Amino acid sequence: MTIPFFDGHNDTLLRLQEHRGDKVEAFVKGTNDDHIDLPRARSAGMVGGFFAMFPPPLKTDLATVAAAPDYAKGELPPQLALSDALQSTNGMASLLLRLERAGALAVCRSAADIRDAQATGTIAAIFHLEGAEAIDTDFNSLEVLYAAGLRSIGITWSRANAFGTGVPFRFPADPDIGPGLSDAGKSLVRLCDHMGVMIDLSHLNAAGFRDVASLSSKPLVATHSNVHAICQSTRNLVDWQLAAIRESKGVVGLNYATGFLRPDGRFDPNTPIDLMVQHIAALVETVGEDGVALGSDFDGAMMPAEIRDVAGVPKLLQALLDHGFGEPLVRKIALDNWLGLVERTIG
Repeated sequence: MTIPFFDGHNDTLLRLQEHRGDKVEAFVKGTNDDHIDLPRARSAGMVGGFFAMFPPPLKTDLATVAAAPDYAKGELPPQLALSDALQSTNGMASLLLRLERAGALAVCRSAADIRDAQATGTIAAIFHLEGAEAIDTDFNSLEVLYAAGLRSIGITWSRANAFGTGVPFRFPADPDIGPGLSDAGKSLVRLCDHMGVMIDLSHLNAAGFRDVASLSSKPLVATHSNVHAICQSTRNLVDWQLAAIRESKGVVGLNYATGFLRPDGRFDPNTPIDLMVQHIAALVETVGEDGVALGSDFDGAMMPAEIRDVAGVPKLLQALLDHGFGEPLVRKIALDNWLGLVERTIG
């Protein structure tokens, strides 16, 4: 039995952008270097996901950051220039549109678009910004990106920008680090609500989270975050954040990154699937059955060896079934909860 699933976060466009050969062909035909490509996605039952544009790539990955001696006192990377962020984001946006022209996926602007793509067997892609550095404070670029298909924004990655401050990668620590949203950040939230652009709270600090919760009339969403009570990383959600997401009828997508799963905070591929199930069980208890989904962080983080890439997602879904999650709940977590959330936030 193959259960269809929707992925709340991947960095596949960034990986493809770094590919030296034909980037579209690499996705369509597949490589062994990335976590997601078209053949493996289709075989595993992936019907779509939030395709992130993270501007621009760092020179190190999360595993390298985690292994550094100063990880426990992690510092925020420097801010990016708007021009650099625009160049990187435009490159990935162009690649997304080229993949659509090649028939590899469909850029979806609504839940209806996702269902149409699913009906034709086409991967549904939501255009997502991971960090709003490519948006100017006059919001001119927001209008252009929206016209190109942008429907989801993470205000920050784990650094500061003109709109807010992200959490540094610290363990053990909580996300209550740094100031709230700037005036421009508050304007961005209001504008996104008006336009039908989802706000993603993953990577945002606690003060920024509170600001979004007080300003936005839409469900609160963390596309790729876990439970702080199990893994005390700044990237994970504490009890009051989970309660706020539940109250707003929002969604949390499970992040597969090993350092955000493990109680010891280590980035270690020898991380059992049972630990992923433990986080999902805790999310179901705190957020509710309609508020839990998948947010892999494929192509952006170290995966558990048992999962490895998109082909391993059915193993996680089977593990949920084996642990007594009924099939209707597993199907909600895999697909239906993201579809419902998209309807409630984007339309």
